[in-house]
Amino acid sequence: MVDTKQEIERKYEATAEEAGPSGRPDLPGLPELTGAGPVATVVSRGVATLDATYYDTPGRRLLADGITLRHRTGGADEGWHLKLPVGQDTREELRAPLGAEVPAEMAALLRSRVRHDPLRPLAHLHTERDRKDLVDADGTVLAEVSVDRVTARRLAPEESEPVRWTEVEVELAEGRGHDQRLLDAVEGRLRDGGLHRAETPSKLAKALAETERAAVAVATGGGGPAKPGKPAKSARQVEQAASAPRRPLGADDVVLDYVRRQIGAMVRLDPAVRRDLPDAVHRMRVATRRLRSAFRSYRKVLDRAVTDPIGDELKWLAGELGVERDREVLTERLEGRLAELPDDLRLGPVANRLDHWSQGQRDGARAAVLGALDGERYLTLLDTLDALVADPPLRPAAAKPAAPVVVGAVLRDYERLATRMATALETPPGTDRDVAVHQARKAAKRVRYAAETARPALGKPAKKFARRMQSVQDVLGDHQDSVVVREALRALATQAHGAGESDFTFGLLYGREEARAAARERELPGLWADVSRKKHRAALAA
Repeated sequence: MVDTKQEIERKYEATAEEAGPSGRPDLPGLPELTGAGPVATVVSRGVATLDATYYDTPGRRLLADGITLRHRTGGADEGWHLKLPVGQDTREELRAPLGAEVPAEMAALLRSRVRHDPLRPLAHLHTERDRKDLVDADGTVLAEVSVDRVTARRLAPEESEPVRWTEVEVELAEGRGHDQRLLDAVEGRLRDGGLHRAETPSKLAKALAETERAAVAVATGGGGPAKPGKPAKSARQVEQAASAPRRPLGADDVVLDYVRRQIGAMVRLDPAVRRDLPDAVHRMRVATRRLRSAFRSYRKVLDRAVTDPIGDELKWLAGELGVERDREVLTERLEGRLAELPDDLRLGPVANRLDHWSQGQRDGARAAVLGALDGERYLTLLDTLDALVADPPLRPAAAKPAAPVVVGAVLRDYERLATRMATALETPPGTDRDVAVHQARKAAKRVRYAAETARPALGKPAKKFARRMQSVQDVLGDHQDSVVVREALRALATQAHGAGESDFTFGLLYGREEARAAARERELPGLWADVSRKKHRAALAA
């Protein structure tokens, strides 16, 4: 069983002026922390001995993404620890009991990073931790300050000589949220005492940097492991560097940066989807759609002979994720519509039937998502995407300045949307119009994504154009959601009738959804007339 907590901490080390005889920064005495913000007393909790072995792939994939996996003994929380980055100073820490093997649940969370590579011991750290609690006037523990004396050895690719350092960690107590004022108040005292923020984000990163630095010093006959300084640049060198001609932003720069960000989002969101965190499935699905859209929109930059097969695999993955996402949207909308009804219009066990229906849908959808993420097809897709950005299939337009290329791509997608909007607006109400509106919605989404891709080259005009396309997409999307909800309501009414329950409420909700879709259809002509003005397109190329 894996437990989870949010870890909010900062690390500090000695300034260069505090360097000891060995040339390594030794920690000065811990300054007085009483009176730092709400801190009333500092309570010593004694010294704990911690031994941790850190694991990674041979290529250090976890470290590259700011992730650490360790097996630690000693202390109150000994066991397996997996730390995933969340934001500044913040990581999600997952804990599992001690065991010889990496816990299966943790291994699954690392699958998008590790893939087929083995996890091997990378470094061993022995820490003597002197712990102190920062307590307020009411006796509430606000944070823990630890003075850590660390001895570290790199284990792979070969074992290193040990290195030693001392650092300070300040970690907020659970339930404190991100108490920026407390952290800043404590940091002020530590800075006054000769400490500064650590240059490396984790003990593992520090251990690897220090052991490699020491190895270089030994190999080159250096006098010690002190970090060599860089010669200062002259004023003339600085001026020359600033005035040196730079390659204009190319179309390949813009498109490949967008592609890399979407691939990164997919990989980063994989653990969140597996943990069933809110909105994770939706965001991962959006990343796959943005990637596929970029391949289509920017076919003059990336060769579609290469990207089309990848797009097909992205479509497959989006479909697997879509089962769960569609269930989430449907359930949220149905529950919201039901909550709007007065009690006297809720006839029969409608809430219970809706819950039963949603749970039944969820079980199958969840199994589909996890089955896809655990399959070889998904890992092959991730490897293929990595290979794509490592050796992109560039076409001649990739070497051209970005602005004219991305403007052309956005406007081509816009013309496609305009054709579909004309069809949707001309089609009489009914099933055919529902289909036409849905096709227009997909085209609006593609224009929006193309404009978002173009923002580094076009700036605010692209941002505004994307926002206008999103307004169209929102109306079209609400209409499509109404179509899908009505299908679900029809099924729910049939189930209720078959069980001898009243189907009145489901019929009433169906009618309301039908009216909402009609209202959206009436809204479309005016909205489209506004966002399709020629001046908006002209602004892109200005």
